[in-house]
Amino acid sequence: MDDNQREFLDSLLETASPSGFEAPSQQVWIEYVSEFADEVRTDDYGNAVAIKEGGEPTVAVAGHGDEIGFMVRDIEDNGYIRMTPIGGSDRTVTKGQHVQIHTDDGPIPGVIGQTAIHLRDREDDTIQDIDEQHVDIGVEDGEEAEELVERGDPITFDQTISELDGGKIAARGLDNRIGIWAAAEGFRRAVEAEPEATVCAVSTVQEELGLQGAKMVGFDLDPDVAVAVDVTHATDEPGAPGSEKTGVELGGGPSIARGSANHPKVVAALREVAETEGIDVQIEATGSRTGTDADAFYTSRSGIPAVNVGVPNRYMHTPVETLDLADLDAAAELLGQFGATADEYEYSVEI
Repeated sequence: MDDNQREFLDSLLETASPSGFEAPSQQVWIEYVSEFADEVRTDDYGNAVAIKEGGEPTVAVAGHGDEIGFMVRDIEDNGYIRMTPIGGSDRTVTKGQHVQIHTDDGPIPGVIGQTAIHLRDREDDTIQDIDEQHVDIGVEDGEEAEELVERGDPITFDQTISELDGGKIAARGLDNRIGIWAAAEGFRRAVEAEPEATVCAVSTVQEELGLQGAKMVGFDLDPDVAVAVDVTHATDEPGAPGSEKTGVELGGGPSIARGSANHPKVVAALREVAETEGIDVQIEATGSRTGTDADAFYTSRSGIPAVNVGVPNRYMHTPVETLDLADLDAAAELLGQFGATADEYEYSVEI
């Protein structure tokens, strides 16, 4: 990963993009892909598509640009702010965290309060639901708070990018700014290879709310094949229960999912590309659903051959999501090489 690619990744991670409020992050993504796309377009909800015109087939490599977060639900008379979750926010990791409330006039800093251990009932280890927790922005009363924030303002953790040993990073929202990074980078590499196929990079919105953006893009773009790149659970950390172990490890390369939404011909094509190019990949079983945009793409219109490529991620939906940058770069290379050779494969199941 060169300096320009890393700067792009950092810019995505530093730009808040909770579901429904993705525009600033989408703009960062559009600025990057515009340098090598024939066309970049957006729809009314902010889904972004970059296109390199070619022949058949049309292949889309897609990530989702939104992250989980919170929203101002109410402002109490005492000035404390009550929250509601955006997406699958985890109530066990929220208390004691720095946050930013994103207002029309700029971010307002705050903290999610946690009563000191000295004052709590130590025999009561109940974890409050998010809607029972509060944000403290330091004001004296509700009137002061309402001058700064309003109901419906989104909230994200105020979290920096940490450089860990061995080429790993930790940050909030790797899910799934790393997916749109890989889609953009894979697109760039495919374009450099002068593909015969039409190649599209996609950054969808509102995946965390039910794959909503992919439903829109799948219908509108109607590609011949779609690859959804997202994070996947690296279950090599001590807390992962045995019943949830998948064999996916950090540093083992991106995963290619099999089963459910994952079209067997697209799976086979990606595995062949990986083998030809010497890209290490891991195979992941998804018996019922992938939980990614692939689930929306494959049921769009009359059915779009789709597959989920995963970048291993520890501690998903926490402020300290962790990945290996080598896995991320390998995912981009896999997408790029697939886009460059997509015209060489068939995507219909033979019955």
